Amino acid sequence: METAFTYLALSGILTVLLWTPYIVGRLFVWGLPTFLTGYPENFPKEEPETPLWMDRAKRAHLNMVETMPAFIAVVAAAGLLGDASIAETVGTWAQVFFFARIVHAIVYTLGIPGLRTPVYLISWASILMIGAQIVL
Repeated sequence: METAFTYLALSGILTVLLWTPYIVGRLFVWGLPTFLTGYPENFPKEEPETPLWMDRAKRAHLNMVETMPAFIAVVAAAGLLGDASIAETVGTWAQVFFFARIVHAIVYTLGIPGLRTPVYLISWASILMIGAQIVL
C-alpha cells in the first residue's frame, strides 16, 4: 500500500498547489497593492475582468477539491480493509488517478477541446477501480 499512500499524499499536494495559477493571475489582474490589502472596491459585486484561462484554472482546482474526498476514502479503505494481494493494483490505480489529475488540470486550464471530460473520466474510473478492489 506504500505506492497508494505515496500517490494519495502527492494528490493532496497537487490539490493545494492547483490554486497557484489562478492566484498568480489574480495578482496581475488586480495589481499588487489591491492583492495584498484585500479585495477590489465593490468586490464581489464588481470584479475586475479575468482572462478565461484563470476562470478555468479556478474550476480545475475546485474540481480536484470535489474529487479528493472520494479518492481519500477508497485509498484509506483499501489500506484498512485490504490485504497485500491488492496493494499493487491499488497503487497502480492511485498512480493513474494522480497523473490523470495533472493532465486534467493542464487540459482544463488551457481549454483543449475534447480532452477534459475523457481525462476526468480516467481519474473517476481509477477511484471506482480502487473501490472495486475492496468490495469485490
